Amino acid sequence: MADVFHRSFFLAGPAGRLEALLWTSSEADPNFAAVVCHPHPLFGGTMHNKVVYQTAKALHDRGAPVLRFNFRGAGLSEGEHDKGRGEQDDVRAALDYLAAEFSGKPILLAGFSFGSSVGLRVGCADARVDKLIGLGLPVDNVDMSFLRACAKPKLVIQGGNDQFGSRANIEALFATLPGPKRLAIVDGADHFFTGRLDQIGVAIHAWLDA
Repeated sequence: MADVFHRSFFLAGPAGRLEALLWTSSEADPNFAAVVCHPHPLFGGTMHNKVVYQTAKALHDRGAPVLRFNFRGAGLSEGEHDKGRGEQDDVRAALDYLAAEFSGKPILLAGFSFGSSVGLRVGCADARVDKLIGLGLPVDNVDMSFLRACAKPKLVIQGGNDQFGSRANIEALFATLPGPKRLAIVDGADHFFTGRLDQIGVAIHAWLDA
């Protein structure tokens, strides 16, 4: 079993320092590095959100170094909330860090809710990112149509009873996306996967194994 190392630090962000947490292990040569983006900071979202934590844990279980960070204005991060615009630059700063720290490694980008709408938009366009995971896509009130131009491998994990991204709307969007792609609907789960958090890791491992 590889040893686990937790490093709390500040990333240099475009609007000031970004509070960050990096999990690494003693595994010498990981297959990829990962970043996980958190839900809406104006509604209490931070990198310590349970869905973000479970996603990070599943990826770290694969031996990957995993970076979480707080968007501008959240937690101890400097700056002010920018309605998803400046937050895209925060994601790029996180990618810059991972690319420098784990040079040459492909990057997997995951995002939950607000973190999916901001993170996947950046990840689709950034050549350093080769795989994407979106959890709890808020498709009922956020335009996620940019994913239709994204041909990178992507996994979408959605609660069957998600109150911000209905099953009908997520299935309609998913049908229009280019492959490779997988949709994992967690039956009975709400937006926060309450009582079904373990299913996040199940879906991620099944996708990475495939």
